[in-house]
Amino acid sequence: MRFQALHTTYMTDKNTAICVKTTINCRGRLLDLSTPRVMGILNVTPDSFFADSRHKILDDLLRSCEKMLTDDADMLDVGGVSTRPGAAEVSVEEELARVVPSIEAIAQRFPEAIISIDTYRARVAEAAVQAGGGIINDISAGKLDDAMYTTIAQLQVPYILMHMQGTPATMQQDPQYDNVVNEVLDFLVAEVAKLRALGVHDIILDPGFGFGKTVEHNFQLLQGLEALKITGLPVLVGLSRKSMICRTLGLKPADALNGTTALNTIALLKGAKILRVHDVKEAVECVRLVNQYLISPL
Repeated sequence: MRFQALHTTYMTDKNTAICVKTTINCRGRLLDLSTPRVMGILNVTPDSFFADSRHKILDDLLRSCEKMLTDDADMLDVGGVSTRPGAAEVSVEEELARVVPSIEAIAQRFPEAIISIDTYRARVAEAAVQAGGGIINDISAGKLDDAMYTTIAQLQVPYILMHMQGTPATMQQDPQYDNVVNEVLDFLVAEVAKLRALGVHDIILDPGFGFGKTVEHNFQLLQGLEALKITGLPVLVGLSRKSMICRTLGLKPADALNGTTALNTIALLKGAKILRVHDVKEAVECVRLVNQYLISPL
């Protein structure tokens, strides 16, 4: 992974002339996002939608971490609660019991790893950072815990701000938009302003593919992804093995790797800076090929 000296840098997008932030401060280290990065998914849950990403035993989790890091993952995203539609409710205590020991073990075994915690609870976010986490990935944009934004401001760690219509229990019950791209962008811009007012410096935007959106909405959002460049903030996309691929192609998640790579390629061409994936090696190869395509002279 690539780090810079400890100062924030920006670059001007040649197509839009917008100044885009290219670094995030992860517990004193600046991660360079001028080149897209890959985040590996580590689910310490018994019911993730993609069975191969579930880790019930700590040794299995650490083996998966080692493989992802060997495959050049730049970040590891640990989640203790499934947010798929219909997932069972998990208490704060259970989530803490799942993620805190996992993060501690990863941080001890792989001290150079950048660890993200996938949670919508402020208490879990705080405990995860104390255990060694460096990024908070919140699917709810603070809507499921009123203390989340102030907690992020206190922790001063990068925050992944995601759009979701509804809650995990209701999000796929007939989601409606007049213009999904404009509405997602307006929501994210408004939430960024709230975070900025609290002194949050490092914000990553996630348009929330599959969260309160139909297959058609998801493809419209992917088509209009470049609109998020106007914010000047890095964009994360999580398309890995999701229903927009499976329903379109008539596949199960286990068979959706090729479709994931195809959509990740489109996302990179439209400006995505982080790919959140189950399959790190393939995503890293995708990034390298797209980068070569973009820098090759005519």
